[in-house]
Amino acid sequence: MKRLYRTQYDRKVAGICGGLAKYFNLDPTVVRIIMILLFLFSLGFPMLIGYIIAIFIIPNEEDVME
Repeated sequence: MKRLYRTQYDRKVAGICGGLAKYFNLDPTVVRIIMILLFLFSLGFPMLIGYIIAIFIIPNEEDVME
């Protein structure tokens, strides 16, 4: 069963993009570019709020692997 989690070692800020990339089998750089584009085209605020919420909702990789 696949689980979504924040990556521990492939992170730039909080590991959200790295975790999404692992979950969907994508390159983390592609996910980060998509996130930046969504941030720019949504005027920033909705994506920023979503990212902050994801930080608190999605567990860390080390917590899931134990």
